[in-house]
Amino acid sequence: MKFSYKFSNLLGTVYRKGNLLFSPDGNSVISPVGNRISIFDLKNNKSMTLPVESDFNYTAIDISPNGSFLIAINEEGEAHIISLITKIIMHKYKFKKKIRCVKFSPDGKYFAVCKENNVFIFSAPHLQNPGYNPFIMERVFHGFADETTFINWSFDSKLIAIGSKDTVTRLYSLQKWANFKHIILGCHSDEIVICFFEKNSYDISTLSRNGQLCIWECSIDPDDLVEWQPPAKKEKVSDSDSEDDIDIDNAIEKTQEQSKKYKAKALNPGDLEENNEATEKINNEVKKLQYKKLARHYLSDVVHKFDKDANLTAAAYHQKTCILVVGFSNGHFYVYEMPDVNLIHSLNISNQQITAVSFNCTGDWIAFGCSEAGQLLVWEWQSETYAMKQQAHSNNMNCLTYSGDGLYIATGGDDGKVKLWNTFSGFCTVTFQEHTSGITGVLFSHNRKFVASASLDGTCRAYDLTRYRNFRTLTSPRPVQFSCLAIDSSDEFLAAGGQDVFEIYLWSMKLGTLLEILSGHEGPVVSLAFSPSLASTELASVSWDKTLKIWNAIENGSNHETIQLTADGLCVTYKPNGEEVAVASLDAQITFFHCKTATQIGSIEGRNDLGSGRLETDLVTAKQSLQGKAFTSLCYSSDGTCILAGGQSKNICIYHIQESVLLKKFEVTQNRSLDGVNDIIDRKCLTEFGNLALVEEREESEGGNIPIRLPGVRSGDMASRKVKPEIRVYSLQFSPTGQAWASATTEGLLIYSLDVGLVFDPFELDIGITPETVEKTLKDQEYSKALMMASKLNEKPLLRHVIEDIPYQQIELIVTNLPSVYAERILKFVAAEFESSRHIQFYLIWISTILTHHGSTISGVLHMPLLLLLQKNLQQKYDDLCKICDFNEHTMSYLLKLGEIHDKKSAVNEEESDSDDSLMEKVKEIEMS
Repeated sequence: MKFSYKFSNLLGTVYRKGNLLFSPDGNSVISPVGNRISIFDLKNNKSMTLPVESDFNYTAIDISPNGSFLIAINEEGEAHIISLITKIIMHKYKFKKKIRCVKFSPDGKYFAVCKENNVFIFSAPHLQNPGYNPFIMERVFHGFADETTFINWSFDSKLIAIGSKDTVTRLYSLQKWANFKHIILGCHSDEIVICFFEKNSYDISTLSRNGQLCIWECSIDPDDLVEWQPPAKKEKVSDSDSEDDIDIDNAIEKTQEQSKKYKAKALNPGDLEENNEATEKINNEVKKLQYKKLARHYLSDVVHKFDKDANLTAAAYHQKTCILVVGFSNGHFYVYEMPDVNLIHSLNISNQQITAVSFNCTGDWIAFGCSEAGQLLVWEWQSETYAMKQQAHSNNMNCLTYSGDGLYIATGGDDGKVKLWNTFSGFCTVTFQEHTSGITGVLFSHNRKFVASASLDGTCRAYDLTRYRNFRTLTSPRPVQFSCLAIDSSDEFLAAGGQDVFEIYLWSMKLGTLLEILSGHEGPVVSLAFSPSLASTELASVSWDKTLKIWNAIENGSNHETIQLTADGLCVTYKPNGEEVAVASLDAQITFFHCKTATQIGSIEGRNDLGSGRLETDLVTAKQSLQGKAFTSLCYSSDGTCILAGGQSKNICIYHIQESVLLKKFEVTQNRSLDGVNDIIDRKCLTEFGNLALVEEREESEGGNIPIRLPGVRSGDMASRKVKPEIRVYSLQFSPTGQAWASATTEGLLIYSLDVGLVFDPFELDIGITPETVEKTLKDQEYSKALMMASKLNEKPLLRHVIEDIPYQQIELIVTNLPSVYAERILKFVAAEFESSRHIQFYLIWISTILTHHGSTISGVLHMPLLLLLQKNLQQKYDDLCKICDFNEHTMSYLLKLGEIHDKKSAVNEEESDSDDSLMEKVKEIEMS
């Protein structure tokens, strides 16, 4: 159970590519993030990533009308039917080709798929009876001259409109109709981006890539469609023994009657006209479904004023409100009112191409996705405000750090931005972008008042988390690219190591001045770490010069102790008690040293655990490729018994330090859209000319000279025609609560947490302790015994039931007589339950009582993760309640003011009634006298 960490959420990546969806209730956005799918709940301000993973990036998704199923298709054409109730993949199907679009019918019976120049119609799976093979093909529509691009169903699911790259929109139907077969709508000069029906009508509009919008009117109403009936079969003659027998006499009589009628019509022309009118009347009763073009609009004329090369890349239409939104390649989007095409709003999101647009069910929110910028926006067009605005790092995420209570994670990337992520909601709360180059180190202060970062632009900056501003900018006497960062336990000193200048710089955070320059390394300083002990000011540093140096710079200046390593140092970290350090070196070894004696106390060989992960362009074997890999990030567990290691591969390893054994290995991703995931090169990529990945597809230019990719260049290569990111683990860290750990990878910020609910982990369990005996003891009101029995059984629902059934008046008496071992376990459960429980005051009584009576035993380094978990959840509840109070502050003051006015009015009315009564009494006295 201690290492049963499972993937729980994906942060740092909100959108990669593909289309966006809203849930049927309109409160959540469903976004494909690489080979995973994230759901952003806008109502509760929380994000969740489904625990499903594809072998390649998802590019086309759609949700069933009842919200039970999600069909997701990756870039290799593999379709997954995902149940949103159980959150598992129920069925798979391989189309073997790229799929541009997938769409469920409004009645939920079918879904259509665009594949090359065909459209396939499948029966939709049912939740009650999904069947052995839910992918049952119903129809295939051919006849397209180029790839199909978009699918849309009519409101009654009878007609389907299909747009393609051949500039034509075709309409088909699954059923046979007497007055409709199929229709082709042209008039465009570029590929079709979207085609949409009107509400309760077959009127349709088509929109092409060059911004041409054509509005078509249907000749019939939806109720005028007539089902096709097969012709009636000829009746056989009862006396006939053979199917070929013909009654000759009857045939001769019929021909004679027809000739007489024809002669009569020729003699009477008036009768002939009446006959023609009758036939026309019959034809008019069954009208043919036809389309007439009403108007053509050029929507790109507005955006061409700013950018002549801009193309329409995405669009969406809402039937109920008749609102059309279009997005262009330069980041502009426009909102129109249909069918008059009146411009309502125009806005610029960014300079990047808008790749996805979607409406929610009410038409109030519009979701925009920008693939290149990794941006996801939800815009409320009526109030012109953002309901959500999230953006990932536009380049690699280099480093991460947890806040002291584990509630926030700060990340730094190559784009020069520092982002703060809320681990509870999964959203980015603030972005600092003062740096002008890549971030190499980021750290939280221990009191969570500021965040510090180091960058290759030659500055270290500190950001105030109260006012969200850069209040310190620390520089060196000469320009230095800082490669690492460290802060001491008192938050008074900040140290940064140089990459091009092999020195360590020490600043005072209070004064903002440079205190010391530590010289001694002969290579780039790649990692720094201050001792976590409050009584120590040690600083450890490793460098490419194969040395580990331990400094006491605050007391003794540049005096240090040097420890020789077996290879170039890559990372150094302290044990939580501050007595030893762990160093990762280039030979894939993790070495442990005692700080005071400077002696080696252990080592771990991790090269074989990293995994080969051969690149597609590798000219060496996987075994040789493994020789150049090593761990680049280390982190101790909260109790210091284990260490977490990750680096230049897709694997993250947890080792037991004392035994030097691998406890568990986590595979970051299975996404083969990234490079370095496969251990072997697929044979289909190997030809007689060599590996196809080494052959660059280049078009011939007029100049003749096309730049060839430089050897050894992997990132930022503008000459490469095909870019494939390489899977790497850049940084990782355990949460201070010990319940989770995070890793910054090529995929994004991955969070792994303990899944306690699925693990049976009893504590000092006896034979007689069962859920039935616990329930019986609870009914007998033996609360202390029932609580200890439930904690021994250690089942979360049962323990919650017992705790919440105990009267709050009995809590102090029970906790006083509770042994310290059980008190610690109860406090751990209460601290975890407090995060999601609505019984805030009840659990606060438990927490206060346990800490009052057992606080002396629940202290020290071993219990620090428990106390930090408690602090995190208390802080989260405090922040939530503060938001509610701030939101309702003016409403409450208004209601109180109304109450005061009402009281004054009632008092005045009472005084007036009393005065009236006194007058009446006086009048009566006068009359009596």
